Amino acid sequence: MTSPPQGVEKASIAGDLPWRGPGPGRPELPLPPGPMPLRREGQNRKRWRYVGAFGAELMLCCARAEVGPLAQTFWILWDREGRRHAARTTQRPGAREVRFDGAAVEIESPGLRASLRLGESAPVESICPSPGGRGWGWTRKRAGMTVAGTVEVPGRRWELAGRGVDDESAGYHQRQTSWRWSAGVGRAVDGRELAWNLVEGVNDPPERSERAIWVAGEPSEPPPVRFLGNTGIEVPGGGTLAFHSESAHARDEDLLLLSSRYRHRFGSFSGTLGGIEIDAGLGVMEEHDAVW
Repeated sequence: MTSPPQGVEKASIAGDLPWRGPGPGRPELPLPPGPMPLRREGQNRKRWRYVGAFGAELMLCCARAEVGPLAQTFWILWDREGRRHAARTTQRPGAREVRFDGAAVEIESPGLRASLRLGESAPVESICPSPGGRGWGWTRKRAGMTVAGTVEVPGRRWELAGRGVDDESAGYHQRQTSWRWSAGVGRAVDGRELAWNLVEGVNDPPERSERAIWVAGEPSEPPPVRFLGNTGIEVPGGGTLAFHSESAHARDEDLLLLSSRYRHRFGSFSGTLGGIEIDAGLGVMEEHDAVW
């Protein structure tokens, strides 16, 4: 489903996981790119890859996701100049509308064709327990890398040259999981490049979380953050990152044993990030409440 993640053995391990393997009675935790059973300790396997590209003319994201045997692909596009929003979700095992091959991203779908190439960025990885249970999640995040390629919709073609984020995740999260997430790129008033991955509700213990702020390409972990609804994110000791929504996408699903409430917003950011004043920022704010 995704390119084999690198450096999994170096991932930060947070909290009290239900394993300290390998050892007698303590099997090693299944991690990508190795085999991961569809169910483990009563939880479905969840795994996904999400890529977001943010540029002055347009913002685009795409993803492939699996919950147990079920699969989904989706993409969302926001034409900032034409003020045009487009999106498509496909729920079909083996769907090929969104394809990832290492640094290459291809979308071939009714209403959108895109061919993108991701540059390099220092990754952060973590393995965190799910709140209140024996589930866990692994994730590898990169932010701030270049994203270049072509994007086409009926009547319009762009040569994209922006920056973006790459989220690879897998694990056995609790059946009821809720989180708020933001990722984006920007520039400080002093000219340094900035990027961030901030979350509340999943993979967010006090230390060794997936939270990261990249300054001039170097990531560091901020303390736990607080999402202020859809208006921004408070970083204790580091100010408030204000969000200005430009495009909203909503999708609700009820598949009997599975349900999801998903809200995704593209927009711009201002304020301060980790104590650094932002000159300009672009990215995403996401809310997801799932029974999976």
